Amino acid sequence: MTSRPNTSKPVAAALLVAAFLAAGWSAPAATSEALGATPARTADRERSGAGTANDTGSALVAVGGDIACDPASGFFNDGLGFGDQCRHKATSDLLLEANYDAVLTVGDNQYEDGTLEAFQASYDPTWGRVKDITRPALGNHEYRDEGAAGYFDYFGDAAGTRGEGWYSFDLGTWHVIALNSNCVEAGGCTRYSPQGVWLRNDLSLHTNDCTLAYWHHPRFSSGRHGSDSRVLPLFQILYRRGVDVLVSGHDHSYERFAPQGPRGRYNRVAGVRQFVAGTGGKNHYGFGTALPNSQFRDGTHHGILRLRLRPDDVRWRFIDIDGVTRDVGNDPCS
Repeated sequence: MTSRPNTSKPVAAALLVAAFLAAGWSAPAATSEALGATPARTADRERSGAGTANDTGSALVAVGGDIACDPASGFFNDGLGFGDQCRHKATSDLLLEANYDAVLTVGDNQYEDGTLEAFQASYDPTWGRVKDITRPALGNHEYRDEGAAGYFDYFGDAAGTRGEGWYSFDLGTWHVIALNSNCVEAGGCTRYSPQGVWLRNDLSLHTNDCTLAYWHHPRFSSGRHGSDSRVLPLFQILYRRGVDVLVSGHDHSYERFAPQGPRGRYNRVAGVRQFVAGTGGKNHYGFGTALPNSQFRDGTHHGILRLRLRPDDVRWRFIDIDGVTRDVGNDPCS
């Protein structure tokens, strides 16, 4: 995306909605809490064409954060967890049920201190089963180990340059950007910080029609931690450069927002659609008052956000550990 706004979006959206209705899809509920959305079994696991960024440019991606419980936790239970706690083995099983092109983690991959020993004991036997296709992002718990040493040691080259934590790559026709929302440790999140300068240059060099970014701390959240103003400058860059989707974690819940500008104003044509996907298994947080433009919230199910990145659109499903689809929808990209 090299320009904003794109007035073709509403037309494209209408065509996509019509196509979905003709195929028997139902529109996602605006808010599960308010409307009582009925979940559907994911018998149609989108296996057709999955596993490779195929000739059409489509890629299948799984996203989650706030994942692996501390192996010293009283709820660890040999890695199986108990009740609401430490369910990272169950969420990782979902990653094996489709042939994903990539797994994106949105931080706090390993609790509590992110040491290499903890990664090896808890994350590795579970989410580590798809380590070869994982592209991680840093959370605040990784920095409890000085310099996030355990994180960089465990993920190696896949984590980007040690001490930075930001990098980018392409999946099919989409450009994908991992960022570091730990602003102090990253050397700042401003427009003129090392990360901000890199991000602006990266988006100038990669003019893909569709772009996805991910980091840990959500710009917008109705959850316990709430919205984070420190990442506002990075969000402004994403918005101005036409990024379509942002996925974050930090709050241990799932939330989907309508496309918005940096200050939370609805903008269907030019806004960035943000998801919070902190449902990787650690535990759950509840919600406070729902923010404006919060369209769907789930604070009771662990699971993954599945994204099918197509040349002209993104299709999403939030799938819980029982294989139930809790949220589903699609958007055109500019």
